[in-house]
Amino acid sequence: RVLFRSPGPSRQPLFRGCPKGILPSSYSLKTSFLSDYCTDRERLLMEQILKIKKMRPGAEVPQRATEGAAGLDLRACIDAPVTLAPGGLAMIPSGIAVSLPGSGYAAFVFARSGLGVKHGISLSNGVGVIDSDYRGEICVGLCNLGTQPYEIQPGERIAQLVVMPVCPLPVQEAAELDQTQRGAGGFGSTGRS
Repeated sequence: RVLFRSPGPSRQPLFRGCPKGILPSSYSLKTSFLSDYCTDRERLLMEQILKIKKMRPGAEVPQRATEGAAGLDLRACIDAPVTLAPGGLAMIPSGIAVSLPGSGYAAFVFARSGLGVKHGISLSNGVGVIDSDYRGEICVGLCNLGTQPYEIQPGERIAQLVVMPVCPLPVQEAAELDQTQRGAGGFGSTGRS
């Protein structure tokens, strides 16, 4: 993927696969880099900010565990441990609310792989969707698919929040849909291999 392009109308690729987004030394300032090397769309994406508000005492602003992590870790904002019995459900507050840059974005709450694989702790609604106009506290619905009780500790990382672009397309009713080779085939219609 071309990460940086040369200035001017030609927009020729300048740097390919620059590790960790390192800027050329002559363009160490963000403003110079944005104006000289980025398209308008790239510039807009880089200038977007996810605003986070603490809603409860003890809430923590979510962070990425590593530089390359896609998700921000959501933590359990609870005063005491909560025990989730096998087959049990719990709604755990994160203590935060968010403001997305606009209707072209949504935030999605995903399970943490370690909790799911090691303990059977997953999200009770599959994936949580945070709409761009929602300003309430983000709460995480957890379920225990395992065979042992699991104790959720205060401040424990319980889910991850990923911000992604969405396409809020206008809806139009249609009497017919365009035909494809697959058609209405689903639920394993293409086989196992």
